[in-house]
Amino acid sequence: MKRILLVLFFFSVVSAFSQTPNITIKGKAANADGKEIELYKYSDQLSRTEVLLDNSIIGASGFELKMYAKYTTLVFLQVENYTQSFYVEPGRTYEVLIPKFDWSIDERRNIHLSPEALPVVFENLPKDEVNLKINALDAFVDSFISVNRYYFDQKFRPQRRYFDTLALLVDKKFPDGKNAFFNRYKKFSLAELKYKLSFDSRKNMYNKYIANQPPLYYDENYMTLFFTVFANSISGGNRYNNIHKLSRWINNGNMGTYMDSIGLDPLLRNEQIRELVAIQALKESYYKTKVYKQDKVVAALENLRSKTKFPEHRELIRNLLSMFSQKSKGGDVATFTLPDVDKKMVSLDSFKGKWIYLSFVRVGEPHSLKEIETLAYFKDSIYSRSKNVEFVTICCDREFQKMYHFLRNNKKGSRYNWTWLHFNNNFKLLERYSVVSFPTFLLINPDGKLQYSVTPSPGSGLLVNPPWVEKKEAEKKGFFLNGGR
Repeated sequence: MKRILLVLFFFSVVSAFSQTPNITIKGKAANADGKEIELYKYSDQLSRTEVLLDNSIIGASGFELKMYAKYTTLVFLQVENYTQSFYVEPGRTYEVLIPKFDWSIDERRNIHLSPEALPVVFENLPKDEVNLKINALDAFVDSFISVNRYYFDQKFRPQRRYFDTLALLVDKKFPDGKNAFFNRYKKFSLAELKYKLSFDSRKNMYNKYIANQPPLYYDENYMTLFFTVFANSISGGNRYNNIHKLSRWINNGNMGTYMDSIGLDPLLRNEQIRELVAIQALKESYYKTKVYKQDKVVAALENLRSKTKFPEHRELIRNLLSMFSQKSKGGDVATFTLPDVDKKMVSLDSFKGKWIYLSFVRVGEPHSLKEIETLAYFKDSIYSRSKNVEFVTICCDREFQKMYHFLRNNKKGSRYNWTWLHFNNNFKLLERYSVVSFPTFLLINPDGKLQYSVTPSPGSGLLVNPPWVEKKEAEKKGFFLNGGR
């Protein structure tokens, strides 16, 4: 018994040691004291679920973030709405500087439609560092395409000989070296470009980069190429199975027939490849609601997760299901506690059991103001008819005083007499609720679930016939009713 315990203890120590952080990112920021900086990576290249690796509050002495990775990994530094991506290699320490930055850009334009990158300057990097090599490669490719853009433009007829020339020049200027990750980056990024320009077929791509080897799940560039090659190859139907057959098998829960039938494609004879492509196809099917039923697609993924023998696929499906549940009708809603206009903390849970019409607005934004006026117009009549409904508006202006003056020093402020909260610069909250423009609305039912995947705005007419009002069936009248003959 003692021997077994010692063995278990040994493996637990080895496991703990193997997860000890082996990458450090430390630096300073010119005007970001007190702001939170976070380090993320993608869980996978299909769901692109963001995984928080570490976080820190930026102080006068700067910040330090740590993580563990077995392989070169794409990561993201994020402060508020602004992010910057780069690759990190195991065993390295990165010194960075975030120069002086205007953090209020997001109040003047929608940075989700017109992104603004977080400025990050690396210091003391060796000349052969992978990010420097990738930046040089990307710049060279972009420059060649820009000079010869006519021959790469899809509006005209792209010339394959120009791509072949580009590939030869890249191999000459950036020959394969000791860094296996960079070698793969060069190979897979050029292959993806070649496929997108229709200079090669799916079959050739499969034979060159995918066949006769297990999928490189750990390599973002390989997986990106994989999902590019097989994008929409199944979910929209193909010559082996039309979309009506595919949707019928999914909607009827016949997952066995579905998996066997997509295997008619010679490229999908390999079980592992077929299963990975099926997961991608089911993700695509989830959004094709005119053909596939979303709940049946979810059931198909759950069925596949219970039967697969590949742990990477179970994890991939888990991430997809988590993503669907957060953004779909009936999904759970993340709770929060925020200050009201009197700076009293109010929790979303305090309205549990009621319908909550949740709005995210900015009080200086014209579209938000129009919808606020519509809410004010309907509020009294809705509250008098229904005791189980609550309007909750979250003001997303950075300055708390903007909300305060709008409600307390505005002639119309007394009309907006429902629950107002300030988002308290909680940008992570906006991210969790998928708020990418203003105004945004969500309707939460008494069970604490999303009522709609996309909630209509007040101006759409939703409040004329709201879902929380009991519908009374109209009395039926006709010649053969009420004594008619």
